[in-house]
Amino acid sequence: MAAGTLYTYPENWRAFKALIAAQYSGARLKVASNPPAFTFGQTNRTPAFLNNFPLGKVPAYQGDDGFCLFESNAIAHYLSNDALRGATPQAAAQVLQWVSFADSEIIPPASAWVFPTLGIMQFNKQATEQAKEDVKKVLTVLNQHLATRTFLVGERVSLADVTVACSMLWLFKQVLEPSFRQPYTNVTRWFVTCVNQPQFKAVLGEVKLCEKMAQFDAKKFAEMQPKKEAPAKKEKGGKEAAKPQEKKEKKKEEKKPAPEEEMDDCDAALAAEPKAKDPFAHLPKSSFVMDEFKRKYSNEDTLTVALPHFWEHFDREGYSIWYGQYKYPEELTLTFKSCNLITGMFQRLDKLRKNAFASVILFGTNNDSSISGIWVFRGQDLAFTLSDDWQIDYESYDWRKLDPNSEECKTMVKEYFAWEGDFKHVGKAFNQGKIFK
Repeated sequence: MAAGTLYTYPENWRAFKALIAAQYSGARLKVASNPPAFTFGQTNRTPAFLNNFPLGKVPAYQGDDGFCLFESNAIAHYLSNDALRGATPQAAAQVLQWVSFADSEIIPPASAWVFPTLGIMQFNKQATEQAKEDVKKVLTVLNQHLATRTFLVGERVSLADVTVACSMLWLFKQVLEPSFRQPYTNVTRWFVTCVNQPQFKAVLGEVKLCEKMAQFDAKKFAEMQPKKEAPAKKEKGGKEAAKPQEKKEKKKEEKKPAPEEEMDDCDAALAAEPKAKDPFAHLPKSSFVMDEFKRKYSNEDTLTVALPHFWEHFDREGYSIWYGQYKYPEELTLTFKSCNLITGMFQRLDKLRKNAFASVILFGTNNDSSISGIWVFRGQDLAFTLSDDWQIDYESYDWRKLDPNSEECKTMVKEYFAWEGDFKHVGKAFNQGKIFK
């Protein structure tokens, strides 16, 4: 029987999967989620932690025997028993099918819809409406499957039920009001059955279903944004300056427009973060000015101006270059839907824009396509692991750090930034691309 420690932050729904699995299997699991045992953003960046978990992400599991695991689905699988994993090869494959379904079909639209209602993401009407439609498709698939079944696989709770239920937890708690979920009675019945199992309740407590669909709260979102600094500076100057002549100068200043541009949503969100929680605060200042490169890329020729500028100023110590490839190309169907995956991921990474740049490309045609891209991050680590808000989509990709001095890296940067070239590693023709900047 497994015995060990699960490192996480409080109320991490990804950790719930492992905790519920342990309730079923009887695995002896200690949870380190609060100081002094674990402080998210500090403990997971220490050399000792990174030695066992190179990505520095949570949840992370360390057995009493020294065995270490990261990735929430792998941890939940390890802590499960045979009944949860699937007792036959067919059942095990079906469990894996639903675990993958949760990651690729449920989490992206659920996050795009729910996050704005929690005040942690700006509301985008088009993205929210698309997310609602995608959730309806997910609910339809589940409703049809559960029409003649109590659970997703077999006659008892499996890891499929644990994973899918945890992935839908915030949907049912926050936005799936009675009228919205009415056409999907089988799904609601299944979800309520799951969360009322003793093993689920031991982890989740009482789960109350949404009575009224939560909406974007502009006031709550605004409260999370930074206050403009210009007025504060003027007040400070006013207190320090009591002379009539200086008061006149202050009046003149008030009539002048602020010399600095107002912060965009990304800057505001970043500034609203407490300094202690800034994911990049531990990094030294870099000589590479990302915004300057982005202006070159947006306004001037890529091959003759932007690329030469990039390589001339690129800070190999302060930044890193990564290649990301979507893990499930066999699940990609219509190209416009595949592009929605890219767009949705970009929208959920707004707070990362200041410290990253990416060119992600869809290759191929309908029902025969793939997604891959080149990402440039501040620091030497995969940036998604530095913030909980950035961990929604990245697990659906395989990541490889590139050597900026290698010809492979220079070729891939050129091809992905310019959207032209042989793309020999792909084997499919360029279809369309998206830029994260």
